[in-house]
Amino acid sequence: MPESPALRWPAPRFTIFNHKGGVGKTTLIFNIASAMVESGLRVLLVDSDPQCNLTASIVEESVVDDLLDRSDGDTGSTVWSAVKPIVERTGALKIVKPIEVHDRLLLLPGDIRLAEFERELDSLWAECFQRKPGGFRGTTALSSLANATAVDHKTDVVIYDCGPNIGALNRAILLDCDAFAVPAAYDFFSIRAVKTLGHTLAGWITEWETITELAPDGLYLLPGRPAFLGYIPQRFKVYGRQPSKEFSKLVPLLERRLQSDLVSVLTEISSRLVVPTTISDYKLGEVKDFGSLANESQRLGVWIPDVKGGTPLQKDEARQVFMDLSNTIMQRLGTLMGAAK
Repeated sequence: MPESPALRWPAPRFTIFNHKGGVGKTTLIFNIASAMVESGLRVLLVDSDPQCNLTASIVEESVVDDLLDRSDGDTGSTVWSAVKPIVERTGALKIVKPIEVHDRLLLLPGDIRLAEFERELDSLWAECFQRKPGGFRGTTALSSLANATAVDHKTDVVIYDCGPNIGALNRAILLDCDAFAVPAAYDFFSIRAVKTLGHTLAGWITEWETITELAPDGLYLLPGRPAFLGYIPQRFKVYGRQPSKEFSKLVPLLERRLQSDLVSVLTEISSRLVVPTTISDYKLGEVKDFGSLANESQRLGVWIPDVKGGTPLQKDEARQVFMDLSNTIMQRLGTLMGAAK
């Protein structure tokens, strides 16, 4: 298991994060990951949401039931199985084997018992301030699991699926990520959520900087520098191949809020925490409301272009949308990682 920052696998870590629920984050992540696979990349998905919606949507129900039934025992193979020795203070992180969803797409399955890990993470965070090695090993446990899995399977990118909250588990995930994107529905609740998001991230980053300065030599540390890649508007209605008037009116409001309450806040810490250089570059892509195709994608565990039903035009459009979106994400991740060298 990695015990040095130098042993961190070079595949970039990425997540789509918004503590407001109901923005279709899990479906979005799966379709972006599938587009990356379509481009020839090897992708590791880490289901770190205790609701485990990602696992439930792309793994057969009987397999999910078996995974959850066994997760607490010696043969457990969920993310909870990996971190359970850390939570119970009985041993080191257990490396579990990922599920091969299909060629080049791997999944570390989620578990409802990750809620227990989240409760323990607050204590582990406090132990980091006390310079206790156990606190650091616990706080970095998911990162170390992603490291080991990415090394063994030579993945090109790691994508976390996290829950819609600003709790301790998401703190550990965001601080492990090289970058994040913000999913947004065009409503006033999404716009208002940006302010909390920006200040919460800034607080996590600055606290981890303090912890890093306190850390004993030789311990593996999270990078603690999640950079904003952009935002992804989705689930908006289209009429006559044009976005609705309601959508169009809210776009400038959202972008101004991103500028004032996320970009400006992160830039005060470091300009490297923001990849887009202008407001016009904030948008990574658009995902309109694909209606029943999106629902079927989640139900069947296949990306939207492979869903049975719908018209060829709809599915060709969905393919292009997600291929363009995934390519833009990888280009910006490449720019970010290149600048960090």
